[in-house]
Amino acid sequence: MSPRRNRPRRDDTAHLDSDRVRQGVPTVERWRDGEWQVRGISGGASTKTYRCPGCDQEIRPGVAHLVAWPADGWGDLTDRRHWHSGCWRARDRRGPAVQRGRGAPRHG
Repeated sequence: MSPRRNRPRRDDTAHLDSDRVRQGVPTVERWRDGEWQVRGISGGASTKTYRCPGCDQEIRPGVAHLVAWPADGWGDLTDRRHWHSGCWRARDRRGPAVQRGRGAPRHG
């Protein structure tokens, strides 16, 4: 009987892709408006401020969120949108965000 190995073998971890480990693996999700590639971004990997299209609020650096882009292959980098995770899940239940100017009345 051979002794138990407590350490992982080096050849088992050598095939890991560091970009996929850091950025996550995109998945395809189907919604009413088509198929979307979706990738989760961890708080540690989030270094810039983005504006969520679901709630029109900022996603600050260090906040976990997700990135979505069309899965049809026609999109480019400008088609990617950063979403709060809750806003992405609720996007079928919400209407489009109303864009208001600073001087516009809030009610009415």
